[in-house]
Amino acid sequence: MNLLIRNAKKEDWDEIKYIYEAGISTGIATFETQAPSTYEQWIFKAHPKCTLIAHGENKILGWCKITPISDRLAYAGVGEVSIYVHPKAQGEGVGYILLKNLITISEVQGFWTLQASIFPENNSSICLHKKNGFREVGFREKIGKLNGIWRDNVLLERRNSLGLGIQL
Repeated sequence: MNLLIRNAKKEDWDEIKYIYEAGISTGIATFETQAPSTYEQWIFKAHPKCTLIAHGENKILGWCKITPISDRLAYAGVGEVSIYVHPKAQGEGVGYILLKNLITISEVQGFWTLQASIFPENNSSICLHKKNGFREVGFREKIGKLNGIWRDNVLLERRNSLGLGIQL
């Protein structure tokens, strides 16, 4: 599959939103129950250079982004990863290529730790992250409710390969 990986743009919003809504509808991708209504809301806290789309077959096949986990200076360089793949492109390596590119860019941008919180039922996402150097560091029991039901998360993290202490 021939993919172009690039930064997301406002013009991509309709396709990004479609992919996000498809993920939400699975019930195992996020605690969110609806996508933001605008691109600006979606990208508001995300790192602009670490917000990517995979484009192929004349459409967006997936997206990923990093959001800082905190505004506190002590956590500068720690980000949470979100990654979503178009339902028709799942299992074709789009997520792997997106996440590999995101990791490379995140290191250049000064991120020293990436984390992901994933529902334990989402085996494909857990495997994707582990395949890209994430390791399981915890299990968060009943960390939040989705549609009134307490849900667990597996916490994964990846440390960068460039060393600690890079300034953002």
